[in-house]
Amino acid sequence: MRIDLHAHSSVSDGTQPPADVVRRAHAAGVGVLGLTDHDTVGGHEEAVRALPPGMTLVRGMELSCRLQDHSLHLLAYLFDPDEPELAAERERIRDDRVHRARGMVERLGELGTPVTWDLVRRITGESVPGRPHIARAMVEAGVVATVGEAFTPEWIGPGGRAYVDRYALDPERAVRLVRGAGGVPVLAHPRPEQRGYTVTDEEIATLVRAGLGGIEVDHPDHPAADRAALLGLAGELGLFVTGSSDDHGELTGHRLGVESTAPEAYDALRSQATGAAPDAGR
Repeated sequence: MRIDLHAHSSVSDGTQPPADVVRRAHAAGVGVLGLTDHDTVGGHEEAVRALPPGMTLVRGMELSCRLQDHSLHLLAYLFDPDEPELAAERERIRDDRVHRARGMVERLGELGTPVTWDLVRRITGESVPGRPHIARAMVEAGVVATVGEAFTPEWIGPGGRAYVDRYALDPERAVRLVRGAGGVPVLAHPRPEQRGYTVTDEEIATLVRAGLGGIEVDHPDHPAADRAALLGLAGELGLFVTGSSDDHGELTGHRLGVESTAPEAYDALRSQATGAAPDAGR
């Protein structure tokens, strides 16, 4: 049984509906799946209804944070979704995502591209728009050939001509919010090879003092040397270690189950959670 604790659906910036994510995970041999859409819990109920017997869903989300001048993502698991303070922050982040997306579409228009808000909304459907949706609209409009080409300084990469900043949480506050809602905070992909930043050992230690429970080590974007360093750091700081695909459907090549979390780490996560429990398929 594989335990994949980080996956996205079309409720945020994945390409498949939550039920399809569950079915694909099951077909890939995943027995425990974490659905962690960006800043929303909107896909959980559909995912639970799609669970086959013997499969478990861990309700989660990926919280948008900002550390100094770069983004940082915090995975939150098994929290109470109705806890007022965390729920209010989710809503604020989602609202600002819409404002940001509109701003980027406006800048793309000023740059002479045919990308429109109607095109972006057709791609996003009912989900909250994000940069991957805008990148897909740019491909469809013939502005770029691939989604990856959109994430450059020429277009919507950080500091790019059509880039617009957005609201994000301070990561220490985010950790405390998740703990306050009975959830378990885990630092997502802190050393991504192609994302232009790393979270330092000192910054991770600061988050541990705020209540961080685990760290995502086995991730497709982490080189072997960084995995080894993070594993040693996790041991020093008393963090459990997760492994996850960070699957986004077509955008990442349908890679559910390519990385897995050890059963003892999953047990450590569950033992710390008081806000919710995993859902088992019936």
